[in-house]
Amino acid sequence: MNALLSVRPKYVELIASGEKQYEFRKSVFRNRSIGRVYIYATRPIGRIVGSFRVGKIIEDHPQRLWERLKDVSGLSEDEFFAYFGQSDRGFAIKIEGLDRMADPIDPRELDAGFVAPQSFCYFAADL
Repeated sequence: MNALLSVRPKYVELIASGEKQYEFRKSVFRNRSIGRVYIYATRPIGRIVGSFRVGKIIEDHPQRLWERLKDVSGLSEDEFFAYFGQSDRGFAIKIEGLDRMADPIDPRELDAGFVAPQSFCYFAADL
């Protein structure tokens, strides 16, 4: 099983540069046996641009996640807390083995009815 994450282009670049070593989410995969996570860069790119292996997933209060991971978050404090809002828990997914695609994939070529996931979705294909 694989997953597809929607990520804004700004953050895709921070992941690619290594500044953003964790992907932060309000919810995370229930199925923890994810093979690869594919990165869908949202509009205006609208392509699957790479993938990574899931390292450790940390669940904690956003304040503690920030204190622990701010130096490798790729985010400003304002961005981080604006995302989590009043949430009392958050998840940090460790990005390992990043693989950028030389030729990003238009997901509509794989599925004409593709709709970008709000956060993530599962899919079986290996790209």
